[in-house]
Amino acid sequence: QVQLVESGGGLVQTGGSLRLSCAASGRTFSTYTMAWFRQAPGKEREFVAAIKWSGGSTYYADSVKGRFTISRDIAKNTVYLQMNSLKPEDTAVYYCATDKDPYTSWRRAVRAYEYDYWGQGTQVTVSS
Repeated sequence: QVQLVESGGGLVQTGGSLRLSCAASGRTFSTYTMAWFRQAPGKEREFVAAIKWSGGSTYYADSVKGRFTISRDIAKNTVYLQMNSLKPEDTAVYYCATDKDPYTSWRRAVRAYEYDYWGQGTQVTVSS
């Protein structure tokens, strides 16, 4: 089992920044891809960004490319999402997730159902 705990959400004005953290514990050696998703009220869960635990390669949704940066700290078993130039449309509950498949391609990594473990979510609200 793997446990994921997100933190760092909050209320910020348009153009502001936030950094989300996702601390992983448990059988973390079995995880390979870590990702951030978000879900706004009345909308489906949406892929934001992903990172390979080994090697650190990254992949982003077009809507956040150039504004958000995903990174990881292996020693701390933590993944971060640095969010800059925030917009009201970024308002959502942000979830981190991880999978057990070492062969997840980026094409699969954008699909929520590919992930085995999820955190409880952290609210991000961007005011206009």
